[in-house]
Amino acid sequence: MTITDDAGILSRALDQTGDLLDRVRPETASRPTPCEEWDVAALADHVIQDGANFVTMLQGGEPDWGAPTPHVEEGWGPVFKVGADDVLHTLAQGPGGDGWEGGAVVPVGMLVAEYAVHSWDLAQALDVPSSELDPELAEVGLGFMQATLKPEMRAGAFGAEVVAPEGAGAYERLAAFAGRKVA
Repeated sequence: MTITDDAGILSRALDQTGDLLDRVRPETASRPTPCEEWDVAALADHVIQDGANFVTMLQGGEPDWGAPTPHVEEGWGPVFKVGADDVLHTLAQGPGGDGWEGGAVVPVGMLVAEYAVHSWDLAQALDVPSSELDPELAEVGLGFMQATLKPEMRAGAFGAEVVAPEGAGAYERLAAFAGRKVA
């Protein structure tokens, strides 16, 4: 992929996540998600914080993944979209901010995987059918995870892979690989 291709697929992943966050309302914020330890509000806070963490990574830094996540009370979609714009801008600038041409320091597939998995989580919690999600994002995310996620790396972030049902769609296969229970 070129930097333009990377930015395009990442932009779609960010747009999809932002669109789902636009559907979060105070009355849905306490709903459970497939991430057993997080309700919708905590998951929303997590994906909002992902933007700042990924900017740090794209700039060559090491984010503190264990730091407390700031809590957002409302307007989850707009808050997320500000961070998403920062991610895309940082990707375009590259290390040193000189508009480099060498590809991202951070594999864009990793970012797409993160946003695709959590888009599925949000969709499940908000009763949005997987058919409304962009299947190419799930395929890109799944391809990246299958190539890089080793069993010893799952602790804390992902459960053990589960078997996807026969005929499962792209998001259900991605979710199952990420250790989510899928019907």
